[in-house]
Amino acid sequence: METKFTPWRMDYIKSSTAPPVTGCVFCRMVEAPPDHDRENLVLQRGEHCFVVLNLYPYNPAHLMVIPYLHSGDLTMLEPEAANELFALTRQAVSIISAEYNPQGFNLGMNLGRSAGAGIADHLHMHIVPRWSGDNNFMPIIGQTRIIPEDLDTTYGRLRARFSKR
Repeated sequence: METKFTPWRMDYIKSSTAPPVTGCVFCRMVEAPPDHDRENLVLQRGEHCFVVLNLYPYNPAHLMVIPYLHSGDLTMLEPEAANELFALTRQAVSIISAEYNPQGFNLGMNLGRSAGAGIADHLHMHIVPRWSGDNNFMPIIGQTRIIPEDLDTTYGRLRARFSKR
């Protein structure tokens, strides 16, 4: 049997037994000063939205574009915020394509808890790069996902590209 070490997953495991943190995780990211962006995995701040690495990614470079507005209702976004959400999504796809050369992408929002939203009260767009063969038997049979790059490395690679824009 082959052993895969994923030490960053321990934070996730421990978080399920830790006392709940109050407030919205996304709002806390926005309220933190920009000098905490690396710690919070924030890659870019726009006027209405920001781009952040997913702390528990499905694949390397799994990002989210998140409006500053704390709402789970897509219809509550002002047109400028909705336009920036999509513009930052396009920019992120372009940056991930240049840096990681994926063969495809999954883009999407889960609106509402019943639709699968983990954070239902603050909408967010997922951007998940995909490669042929990235979904093997491990998640299906072993209930384990293998991420071949740590978040700090991913952050450094993507932040450099976002900074150039």
